[in-house]
Amino acid sequence: MNVRELKRVYFIGIGGIGMSALARFFRQQGAVVKGYDRTETELTKQLVAEDMEVHYTDDVDLLDKEAELVIYTPAIPAAHAELNWYRDNKYAVYKRSDVLQWITQAMHAITVAGTHGKTTISTMTAYLLRETGYGCNAFLGGVSVNYDRNYWSSDNDTAVVEADEYDRSFLKLYPDIAVLTAMDADHLDIYGTVEEMEKAFIQYTANIKAGGTLVAKHGLPRGSELKGDNKMTYSLQNDNADVYASNIRQRDGEYIFDVKGKSWEINEIHLAIGGMHNVENAVAAIAVTQLLGISGDKVKSALPGFRGVKRRFEYVIKNEQVVYIDDYAHHPEELSALIRSAKQLFKGRKCVVAFQPHLFTRTRDLADGFAHSLDMADEVILLDIYPARELPMEGVSSQMIKDRMVNESCTILSKEGLLKYVKEAPLSLFITAGAGDIDQLIEPIKELLENK
Repeated sequence: MNVRELKRVYFIGIGGIGMSALARFFRQQGAVVKGYDRTETELTKQLVAEDMEVHYTDDVDLLDKEAELVIYTPAIPAAHAELNWYRDNKYAVYKRSDVLQWITQAMHAITVAGTHGKTTISTMTAYLLRETGYGCNAFLGGVSVNYDRNYWSSDNDTAVVEADEYDRSFLKLYPDIAVLTAMDADHLDIYGTVEEMEKAFIQYTANIKAGGTLVAKHGLPRGSELKGDNKMTYSLQNDNADVYASNIRQRDGEYIFDVKGKSWEINEIHLAIGGMHNVENAVAAIAVTQLLGISGDKVKSALPGFRGVKRRFEYVIKNEQVVYIDDYAHHPEELSALIRSAKQLFKGRKCVVAFQPHLFTRTRDLADGFAHSLDMADEVILLDIYPARELPMEGVSSQMIKDRMVNESCTILSKEGLLKYVKEAPLSLFITAGAGDIDQLIEPIKELLENK
């Protein structure tokens, strides 16, 4: 299907982070864009302000009967009335991943996959391409702090796409450059076993177009099975990788480092966002720029201005009294990187982490890992599990994590209890983490901390 020629597109679940990026793409192409979502959010308000029509009731009288294409998200329940009306009436109904497939087939595509880091790397890559003048069409799974957007366009027929492993949707993409960051256990409700998940990541690399390149993190499990006519590895500091950082220094909350490739190097790069894992993310993004032939000087000039992704090691407050960091971390490895980096950057401060587990299945499968990661904090507050698409599971709760922790300074609180805690407790380094609705507490927490 030629996505550039469509005149009317309808979205079921238009307010999702990935769906809204596609909605913006079609609107920018001149199509009439309408859609449904369950609740009004800041993002849906932005879409309406950008001349898209959104409603919040599942009602067939409100859908667009003239739509040439209907796009839905897998999060939509099977009994959804609008979705079933379109199917029953033989409309062209496709998942978001199908549309991204058409886009990656039509454009020079850079896709970023992996269980951690993909949002930051795809956003950083797209930012560098934009700021160096190379240009790209960005389809992101997070909101760039620089532009307050999850999508932007360019005359250059290059697309940067975040490749989501949930529901195996990333297997529909056809990249020219494929980045692979990690293959840790996650989404076992979909894959069943770690081995099956690893197989899917290997299949992702098999979709790289002829003559294309795989940029994979050095030392991935089953690395020898990964595909691609050309292969490149990257690492934080391991000089056995094809691209790595060296001479890393920390100054005033930013990192300064060199990046070395096989036949090139860029020295004295400044990165203004926190977290040593973000230095590694920068190495991957810079590796992509060099494959595209962008000058190292342009990359070096652009990177210091990168302000990160909302809810990825985001400084909500940063002053002498208190540092408040919010992060989307919802996997043990992400939590470990978050807590380790925060403690390293702000030595001597008591690190208090409020974590909301996401999904019953993930909590059940990874409870030991969550406990081990959270043990790194000085004090932990657990909220109840955010169910998202799942029904409660007997015996699975935040208590599972607490029971496995060595650190006894752990409390389970309600959201109201957390706000009361923030109001009363002396805090110097505070972190909220999770992929559920804990983000709704960011502003109230910020207000309480500022009023102390």
